Amino acid sequence: MSTKPTLAARARRRGPAVAASVAAAALLLTACGGGDDGAAGEDGQVTLSVSTFNEFGYEDLFEEYMDANPDVKIVHDKKATSNIARDNLSTKLAAGSGLSDIEGIEVDWLPELKQYPDQFADLASPEVEDRWLEWKTEGATTEDGKLIGYGTDIGPEAICYRSDLFAAAGLPTDREEVAALLEGDWDHYFEVGEKFTAASDVAWYDSAMATYQAMINQVENAYEENDGTVIATENQEVKDIYNQVLENSVDKGLSAHLELWSDDYKAGFQSGAFATTFCPGWMLGSIEGNAAGVEGWDIANVFPGGGGNWGGSYLTVPTQGKNQEEAIKLAQWLTAPEQQIKAFEAKGTFPSQTEALESETLLSSTNEFFNDAPVGEILAERAEAVTVTPFKGEKYFPINDAMQQALNRVDVVKTDDAASSWEKFVTGVNALQ
Repeated sequence: MSTKPTLAARARRRGPAVAASVAAAALLLTACGGGDDGAAGEDGQVTLSVSTFNEFGYEDLFEEYMDANPDVKIVHDKKATSNIARDNLSTKLAAGSGLSDIEGIEVDWLPELKQYPDQFADLASPEVEDRWLEWKTEGATTEDGKLIGYGTDIGPEAICYRSDLFAAAGLPTDREEVAALLEGDWDHYFEVGEKFTAASDVAWYDSAMATYQAMINQVENAYEENDGTVIATENQEVKDIYNQVLENSVDKGLSAHLELWSDDYKAGFQSGAFATTFCPGWMLGSIEGNAAGVEGWDIANVFPGGGGNWGGSYLTVPTQGKNQEEAIKLAQWLTAPEQQIKAFEAKGTFPSQTEALESETLLSSTNEFFNDAPVGEILAERAEAVTVTPFKGEKYFPINDAMQQALNRVDVVKTDDAASSWEKFVTGVNALQ
């Protein structure tokens, strides 16, 4: 009997993100069968299952669609985090069954998923031609021209801040004055943070992870060259950002040492654990939910280093599904400009549709929770400030997950210093190749 570890055993040793990658890779070895025909129930009603994560802003839209289409019933499965959703997707793709009729996916998963185009319906149609920003459509298009995802949102980033905590530390609170205060590079952002923490018992930002993510999204080739060559451990820019983030987070105490999306992180909004956080549009609904009842949140039209985009999602229709035709109709409707404006108004998910981006409804939109900030105008300007589209190849997600674990070891669980955690990151990346 061979002593070589099984795929599953190796996956368990290398963490959940790598396990998901192994599950996805298993598609090459697994004969994936689709669902059975005959999706309608005895009453003729079709049930469509939709799986999303975090906040897509679809709850009211589902009700609107069912009201207009009484022969359709929508069942929504909303995962708490994108990692949970990704693990579920990878596992069920490999199993050949169990996926929802529509699966929401995050942009960073696309390079892996495009390796298995037969597992997703081709969504190309004259009805949706030129609906999205060109780069948004290109991200979900395979080499042979198959469109596997309809774009939902993009993630232009601004800075959300607690104006009351700023006031207590002697900093300006007006959003235009805050934007002027924070205008500049990352060194300047950290310097203002040092001034804040010197006058406050509160941390400057939530976590090293979020800060690193904001910075690395301004690097065109962080982990891979355009031909897929992995450079993550040799790229001096990556290591410099890693060290700068941890120096400011741990040595200078600017971080609240919270793991993104954890219960402690969510509780930090209620306790006032930090004064600033980086906020793409999709984060606005999450902040409002976590900080329910807390006054003082606002948003400034500024971002260190110019502009940055964090995340953005798509809707896919797996070929496993029993109701692909009806699922495509729903996915088209949900990602139409009119519906994306409604999703933005509900949860702040900033649209990727060209028509929606020119909508007066979007540009004049305000958010009561964020002190009636003109979020539509601010995020539109933040989108225009984005000048770098990072290359994300097949190994981007597991490499970035390994980096997040490396940052957490130092910033959150405090089992390592920066040097030892970097070495573990190098080992993890090497194991992926």
